[in-house]
Amino acid sequence: MSRFEQTFDHFLLEHQERYNRTYHFLILMDALISAAKRIQYYYLTGALKGNLGLAGSVNVQGENVMRMDQIAHEITIHYLEKSGRIIQAVSEESKEIITLNPDGRYFIYFDPLDGSSNIPHGLPVGFLFGIAKKNLDGPEDNHLRAGKDYIAAGMFVIPTGTFTLGLRDAGTWRFHIDETMTFVKPRKMVLPQAPATWELSFNAANRRTFSERARSWIDEHEDKYAFRYLGALAGDFHRVLANGGLFMYPAIVNHPDPNKNRPEGKLRLMYEAAVVAFMCREAGGTAVDERGMPILDIQPQRHHQRTALYVGSRELVEDIAHRLKEE
Repeated sequence: MSRFEQTFDHFLLEHQERYNRTYHFLILMDALISAAKRIQYYYLTGALKGNLGLAGSVNVQGENVMRMDQIAHEITIHYLEKSGRIIQAVSEESKEIITLNPDGRYFIYFDPLDGSSNIPHGLPVGFLFGIAKKNLDGPEDNHLRAGKDYIAAGMFVIPTGTFTLGLRDAGTWRFHIDETMTFVKPRKMVLPQAPATWELSFNAANRRTFSERARSWIDEHEDKYAFRYLGALAGDFHRVLANGGLFMYPAIVNHPDPNKNRPEGKLRLMYEAAVVAFMCREAGGTAVDERGMPILDIQPQRHHQRTALYVGSRELVEDIAHRLKEE
């Protein structure tokens, strides 16, 4: 008898019915998947169409914008707007918060192309997003949501054709794209408890710029585990989620050029750190900032707010959090 893989659409439909949730979320997720497929198409054909170079502009973060960054942002906003479900969107590529549909149901915070430095080399990049629901019990004030208030968070790793989605109180799931461009074969992700497969992932070139607490922890633990670093949050976290271990992006506090210090951290809270922290929590792990405080508890004050990040297996994260909290 033939066997057929369960599709993402069927998986999500069952999920919504099981938890007595509306179909609005299905429509939003269809928009995100459509955007991800279109971004992957442009990425795969980028060299042929001249889309892999610099765009000639600088984004709100002060970083050079790749042409693919712009394309990915425009594609995502197009599909989100067509869905009619988004009240406001926060994108790494937009200085301002983007209002789409005041009568919508959700807020979304996204990085349409994480790891842009990998683009010219054809290496994997990510599309990260976090979703929060509007206030259904009273007037909506459009305030920025902490990660603990997200209802879902996910990432596409492009062009590998993998999609990982964390659903509040329902686990983190990974899907793979098949030859028909359909995401199939849901697999629940649970961080391995045994250290045998654990990996450490961080930018080793920056280690001298980390705080003494972070450096001392690394010195004590790095020989115990394999070291892997891709240079794109989505790709590095993708490995940690499967193998266990710790991804870290500590604050930069000892750079030879003081202007390059990032005492608050470099990653963006709402559409990078909180996204992977949410998925990690649903897979049995956790995440903290440079003070050792839970990432998901941080209430954003600015939509492009930055943070340090330590995310992965609970045992390792709690251990380094204890070190970070020491006087």
